[in-house]
Amino acid sequence: MEGGVDPGLLDAIGLDLRSAGYSTDGVAALLGAEADAALSRGVWWPALRATQAAAAESRRLAVVVRLMLLGTEESPELVESAFPSSSLQTLVGNGVLEVNGDRVRAALDIRPHSDGQRDFYVVSDQDAAVRNGPLRHDHVLGIGGASVSLARAVTRNPVGRALDLGTGCGIQALHMNAHCDEIVATDTNERALTLAAMTARLNGMSWDLRCGSLFEPVAGERFDLIVSNPPFVVGSGARDYLYRDSGIAGDALCQNLIEQVGDHLLPGGAAHIMANWIVRSGSDWRERVSGWLAGTGLHAWVVQRELADPVSYVSLWLADAGEDLERQALRGGQWLDWFTEQGIAGVGMGMISLRVPRPGEAPEQILEEVTGANEAPTGSEVDAFFARRAYLRDMSDEALLAARLSTAPVFLEEQWLPGPDGWQSIGAAVRRPGGPAAVIGVDEVLRALLAGCRGEVPLGALIQLLATHHGVDADALAQAALPEVREAISRGILYQAQ
Repeated sequence: MEGGVDPGLLDAIGLDLRSAGYSTDGVAALLGAEADAALSRGVWWPALRATQAAAAESRRLAVVVRLMLLGTEESPELVESAFPSSSLQTLVGNGVLEVNGDRVRAALDIRPHSDGQRDFYVVSDQDAAVRNGPLRHDHVLGIGGASVSLARAVTRNPVGRALDLGTGCGIQALHMNAHCDEIVATDTNERALTLAAMTARLNGMSWDLRCGSLFEPVAGERFDLIVSNPPFVVGSGARDYLYRDSGIAGDALCQNLIEQVGDHLLPGGAAHIMANWIVRSGSDWRERVSGWLAGTGLHAWVVQRELADPVSYVSLWLADAGEDLERQALRGGQWLDWFTEQGIAGVGMGMISLRVPRPGEAPEQILEEVTGANEAPTGSEVDAFFARRAYLRDMSDEALLAARLSTAPVFLEEQWLPGPDGWQSIGAAVRRPGGPAAVIGVDEVLRALLAGCRGEVPLGALIQLLATHHGVDADALAQAALPEVREAISRGILYQAQ
């Protein structure tokens, strides 16, 4: 597949896939809800069963699904019926399919993907679940949890120039295409750039693809948006698999990326970076990542989604590579020995969102853990978070007291314990559903204040009423309440009424 697949052949493949009904909805309808859900969890046999029982009008789609998603071998006759616009010889010659005796199987993973509004095709290498043996050194990863999480977290404001650093098969560029005028996509892996070019062509897109490490391919250039899902895996510096191993020991790749990204952002620019960081015994992960951010001059919101112990972390990446158990044991032992030598107690995994401050504005950098299953940052939440922080920087206490605030739709949650006099409340919190870390503890006064914020009365007047009701000094209550109000605004629980 040196040099990639002929563009005309890619156009023919795309035509055949679309005419077969090969889309996220089409596959889901063919498999049925249960088999489709099982396949998303990596359980493939219900999907195989469903394709084998497909009605006559869906048999062409069933063949495509078995080839591309399940890794089966099919007869040449069935394959030719599934791809009527191209000859089997041409598909094999271009590395899309391969022959094994008298059977044919896919040599690439071409699968449908949707952002909720549009359907795409993504080209990658087949993973270890459908192909026996270890992955190739230059394996190109397909759609995975990290790439999907990053795509969801990227803000989708229309911009001019965008950079997808470490593009892999092109998933991030694919999502950016709708709101970016120009996309530069880079990777150190030539095969990744070849498959990214195929992804672009199948979807009628065109990206400026460049080979090189970190910001070398874009030296001296700046962008409105930078997105990166780099090979961030923490290890000794070995480069066993290009999609995960940077060749740089520890978490230095992520450190270098963060420290350099500001030099490539235009005024008002933004960056979203998936990263891993070392956590050593007795230390706080925030200290390490804060050190990366210290000299950038950028606003930052860093969200640690998970902290993995060494065994869990190493096991995760060993399982992906498809190596035999003996090889996994050898590699895993060496990896854990290195972790022990370095004093690594765990690896933090999360998202780093960055913004260029306005002229003369001091950078604000917030680092926190957000581990709830339904609290992963989304692009809209990231945008709203930075907007709320900007609002708070601009608002003096006097201006805030004069503002009319409203409470967002929230839940009041209380905790109770049984006691000698019955149930006793031991704490309460207000939570905004769906918001990352959108929860604050409340006492009786703050609970009443939030209930009174309906956009009708200035905050200062509400505090005065509460002070009178509780028989306390209004200025003292305001001084105590304002930090809590600011935190509620930061979490999207309170907002200024129009």
